[in-house]
Amino acid sequence: MKTALVTGGAHRIGQQICRTLHQAGFNLIIHYNASNIAAQTLADEFNLTRADSAIITQADISQTKDIDQLCQSIDQLDVLVNNASVFYPTPIANINTSDYQKIMNTNLMGPLFLSTALADQLTSSQGCIVNIVDIHGDRPLRHHTIYNISKAAIAMMTKTLAKELAPNIRVNGVSPGSILWPENDAELNQNQKQSMLDKIALNKQGSADDIANTVLFLAQSNYITGQIIAVDGGRTLNQ
Repeated sequence: MKTALVTGGAHRIGQQICRTLHQAGFNLIIHYNASNIAAQTLADEFNLTRADSAIITQADISQTKDIDQLCQSIDQLDVLVNNASVFYPTPIANINTSDYQKIMNTNLMGPLFLSTALADQLTSSQGCIVNIVDIHGDRPLRHHTIYNISKAAIAMMTKTLAKELAPNIRVNGVSPGSILWPENDAELNQNQKQSMLDKIALNKQGSADDIANTVLFLAQSNYITGQIIAVDGGRTLNQ
């Protein structure tokens, strides 16, 4: 039975990635930072369906000591999905070191250090890494300077690790467009939402299923590495 670790797996796109991988027969390690109840509820659901098929693990992936502890607890791994990230505006006039460290450490340092620390386990299984990137890593979103930079960096990390970890580990990325509306500090008003929809060739939002299905496709595609697939409804055609 293959095992997948999904970071930020308790909510939103991460939760659907967990569901899709579990339905495909994977055992799940569901990572969370603060969402203990949601993560445990999801694992309980999976374990009712298939006994001993899911566990949860807590770590703040912006902290190297947490990353080390997480990786030391994993003996066997087939798929690492680097999904966890933070997203909120950082207008250029208000950029500060606190926001820089929070976003860059979570969105880039965490995935990089997890990938390298788990390389031995993934080599043993001839496994793969799937990074959740973002179309704004290529075409920047206004007022989100640090986030854009972090996602551009993880796109390059994907290609770099694909070369460095070959031939034993495949590394690919999925680059979402408009999938779920942002929440909390990043929430959009109705005009902003409509403006975004008007740029999408397919004239609609995608769903978390679209991302999860692409992650599964890459996890099962043994001759694809170093690729980043945009799942954006054609939005990048109009940017």
